[in-house]
Amino acid sequence: MNKQEILSKVDHTLLKQTATWEQIKVICDEGVENQTASVCIPPCYVKRAKEYVQGKAAVCTVIGFPNGNMTTASKVFETEDAVKNGADEIDMVINVGDVKAGDYDKVLVEIKAIKEACCGKLLKVIIETCLLTEEEKIKMCEVVSESGADYIKTSTGFSTGGATFADVKLMREHVASHVKVKAAGGISSVADAEEFIALGAERLGTSRLIPLLKNVDCGSGY
Repeated sequence: MNKQEILSKVDHTLLKQTATWEQIKVICDEGVENQTASVCIPPCYVKRAKEYVQGKAAVCTVIGFPNGNMTTASKVFETEDAVKNGADEIDMVINVGDVKAGDYDKVLVEIKAIKEACCGKLLKVIIETCLLTEEEKIKMCEVVSESGADYIKTSTGFSTGGATFADVKLMREHVASHVKVKAAGGISSVADAEEFIALGAERLGTSRLIPLLKNVDCGSGY
């Protein structure tokens, strides 16, 4: 797999609480220069980022981030606001407490409401795999498959763990064929990125791959 094939699957990400507009501009510049799938940034910067990239990169943002236990109404409002400000893609966090309570119908209703608020924009559903049992992960694959969302995503990167090979494999095996998989959180090497892609991940959420690939010759195998 060559360098550009990997970069084309990357959501180049900066979601730290301390992120400044100057740092977001760097993420945008790097995303445009390296033709990443998107730049994934906090909602407060979406409008400025959309104007800044001038259509040269997709702008992704996060909803209900990172804990997911806001009301559905607040998540829907966040989504509508993000779309109005120019977001091309939405990564939402589920209410993990509802999953733990076995209230999968409530989770499904919320995802559907947010998908409607996306107005046709891509929706990725973060299920925070590090907090779920295998049974809960499989059930969430079924819920996301039914919801109309475009992607299921492993992690926020702000909890107790990030993406694992086992979780991506499980997700690819249990989601419907129309749902894509995004691995995020802790992807720290080119080898890891290639393995996640080989296991079925079609997006990678990370801030590390561009620096790692920066001085790699495309003809070298990356």
